[in-house]
Amino acid sequence: MTASSVEALYSDRVKALAADIPRAERLARPDATVTMTSPLCGSRITVDVTLAGDQVSDFGQTVRACTLGQASASIMGRHVVGRPADEVRAVAKGLRAMLKEGAPPPAGEWADLAVLAPAQRFKSRHGSILLAFDAVVAALDDIQGRRPDEAPAKGLPDTMRV
Repeated sequence: MTASSVEALYSDRVKALAADIPRAERLARPDATVTMTSPLCGSRITVDVTLAGDQVSDFGQTVRACTLGQASASIMGRHVVGRPADEVRAVAKGLRAMLKEGAPPPAGEWADLAVLAPAQRFKSRHGSILLAFDAVVAALDDIQGRRPDEAPAKGLPDTMRV
């Protein structure tokens, strides 16, 4: 890594986002909780999600990750509440495409994800950046995989570890 690539990767905006992670507390009664760990770097996130209809109605997270993972979780915490589940899934897919294929960053409410585009060249950083998004998508899949009037089955874990 050259000095200029490190500066781009860890810009002032990335550091500011990492230093201010919103919704950094667990929810008392989430509809789903997912914990994921990036095997390459050890970054770990736990997310709690509640849905009202098809929209995320509440969100909480605990984040133990590198600066880039923290910045990504910060963006998630800023924008996820009030967003439809399908939009969150599409943004996660767009973030993955930005990192892996050089696609343009997600736009609109999620435009801050563009600050993570310099990480495209550093595959070892992708897992940490994607962690918050992968965990939220897994939580949404868990919630929406149940019938609306069905409580979680007894004996099944509420937490998924990947």
